[in-house]
Amino acid sequence: MNAPVSSKPKALIVIPSAALMPLTAPADHPGVSTGFYLVELAQILKEFGDDYDFTFATPGGIVPQLEINGLALPMHAADKFSSANITATAAQAFRFDVDTFRAKRPGLVARRDSELSLARRYLGRLPVSETLPGSDKEVVVLRDDLVKSMQDLPEYTYLSIEQLVLRHRDPEDSFDLSGFDFVHMPGGHAPMVDFVDNPWLGELLHTLRENGVIISLICHAPIAMASAKYRVGADGTVVTDLDHAFKGVRVTTVAKSAELFVLSNGYLKIPGKKVRMGYYIDEALRSAGYKVETTTSPTAIKVIWEENVRLLTSNGPQSIDEHTARLRTLLPSH
Repeated sequence: MNAPVSSKPKALIVIPSAALMPLTAPADHPGVSTGFYLVELAQILKEFGDDYDFTFATPGGIVPQLEINGLALPMHAADKFSSANITATAAQAFRFDVDTFRAKRPGLVARRDSELSLARRYLGRLPVSETLPGSDKEVVVLRDDLVKSMQDLPEYTYLSIEQLVLRHRDPEDSFDLSGFDFVHMPGGHAPMVDFVDNPWLGELLHTLRENGVIISLICHAPIAMASAKYRVGADGTVVTDLDHAFKGVRVTTVAKSAELFVLSNGYLKIPGKKVRMGYYIDEALRSAGYKVETTTSPTAIKVIWEENVRLLTSNGPQSIDEHTARLRTLLPSH
């Protein structure tokens, strides 16, 4: 018996799944455990979950890894991120009691709990990144309990980006990318690994654009646009087109200044060492031919909509509520 066809509109969620991010410094460093930021996905699931059917994919079709550092309570403060981060840092500087810390931030704890419930519902059992020397003290305590809470969940399957494109092209397959209202891709540092130099991602972006699907990218996820120079032919041949349809559009993303802060003062800091990643997203996107707009303050909110290519980008977890609200206004009424 065939399953009933849902009458709901559809949305595509592409989650970066890299679990290790290489560093160029310190020399010979094996790389840091990484993943995707739940906060940059959960608000989308919350806002559209009652109205939409979601299809989940990752670049290679593997289960994505949850970034533990993206679960620090200030990450859930949205437009209050800056003040929440300042007070959290001060509270952890000396004697730290996790129960007292959480009790003073009930709203943020409740939001995170709600978002983790959404993750369990929609994403199933997920691996969790390791804590790092500079990790927030509260998430260090959180991690073991989080891993235990995931153990008995089913492990869901994810389509790969290649499968999305090939199924769309198959005339005998009912799957059709034009049937999606939007695609959303969250950040975390994982996109810096598996959203770049990815021909199938480039082909997916162009296919979505050609079919009028809104492309929604936040924080580190806009680095996906560096893969838009690629197209994949029917025979699998990869063609590079430096003058593609997206080139020259405005985008925003996490600024180099914000990355440098995380490397020198945040969770990517390695005590006594200079820490550097392979590249900075804003610089890479400028080199790829985009008009990159960032903010002077790393925690300020920036959201950009490019109507001609139906591309929505924003610059970090502080922007997720505004980003989601803007996406809602762009979608058709069903």
